[in-house]
Amino acid sequence: MRRGEIDWGRVLRQGTACFMATAAVCVLALGAGAGAAAGTLDGISDEATAAALLRAELGSRGAGEGLLDRLSPLERLAVGESALLHQMGTGREPDFSSNIQSESLPISTGEPAEEETAPPVTTVAPDSIVARTLVPSSAQGYVCADGLYLYNTTDLPVDLAAAASAPVEVQLERAAQGPQILIVHTHGSEAYTPDGTDIYTPSDQNTRTLDTQYNVVRVGKEMKAVFEEMGLSVVHDETLYDYPEYNGAYSRSGASISKYLEQYPTISIVLDVHRDALVGEDGTVYKAVTEIDGSQTAQVMLVLGSGSTHPDFLKNVTLAAKIQKQMDTLYPTLARPMTLRGSVYNQNLCPGSLLVEVGTHGNTLQEAITAARYFARAAGQVLQTLLTNG
Repeated sequence: MRRGEIDWGRVLRQGTACFMATAAVCVLALGAGAGAAAGTLDGISDEATAAALLRAELGSRGAGEGLLDRLSPLERLAVGESALLHQMGTGREPDFSSNIQSESLPISTGEPAEEETAPPVTTVAPDSIVARTLVPSSAQGYVCADGLYLYNTTDLPVDLAAAASAPVEVQLERAAQGPQILIVHTHGSEAYTPDGTDIYTPSDQNTRTLDTQYNVVRVGKEMKAVFEEMGLSVVHDETLYDYPEYNGAYSRSGASISKYLEQYPTISIVLDVHRDALVGEDGTVYKAVTEIDGSQTAQVMLVLGSGSTHPDFLKNVTLAAKIQKQMDTLYPTLARPMTLRGSVYNQNLCPGSLLVEVGTHGNTLQEAITAARYFARAAGQVLQTLLTNG
């Protein structure tokens, strides 16, 4: 063959070899994404086969230097169509790192993968807690009037009939004028017996927690929600006045109440929300509970303060009697008898002040939440009657 003439036979053979090598690589690439079917192509997708095809055609020209250095322009064009052959032709080791085994990849179904979530941690209230519905069995030991019962722990005389029939000396401005109700928690860390998913980190050994999702602050939130549904305006103070120091809590909460009354002159009702604790002499824990509309519900007790610094305590008794009567009408057995004690409980700061104990430490949080809603509905109806016409 003369110089300058093309050996078309050799070009044909080399082109065929390159084509076969390129085809092998393409099959390999397609096989990598073909799932289980890729295993059937092992015989023709082996990288050694592609290399052998190229070297068989180039012969001694491929020895020593890179193979591409010995190819004609047409041959380089053919080899360049395959990244695998091009790498081999330049003398570099082929990179097969992208040839991932398909068995290690998940097969997409077009649906999101299900996340494995641990089941919620739950607990069960101890069977040793004794449930009691606390209602008077007789009038003995109580001051009674028109179906109302007041447990008077003081030496002060109380005419409950007169207090219950007297008008409430409180008027509420319209909500548009400003907040009407203040909810505080002097002992905000008071909590309930863990049950179900209502589990908390205790702050001490007496059923208390700083987590406001599980202590009486949560009960206040439920009351606030119901009051607002009824068109009443509420300020809810979530401060824990009993932590880190329990003693002096009433002094601290009283100072805040005074500031709120100064900041919001429209506030006429102050509810200090707590929970009770009932333990027998033998250590038995009791819970005050009833059933309303098929739901286990904690009972509610209204506590009234008196004392020498609170000469107008009967005004608070009048408001309590109205709300107690409404609870008895709507939800019989929801309310425990009212209690009058010698402490003031900051009720001298506002004639519309009440201490509301929702359940006991033996009740569950859900029982207390249910009770809070029922109480707020009954109290809300009374408060709506106190709205001014302005």
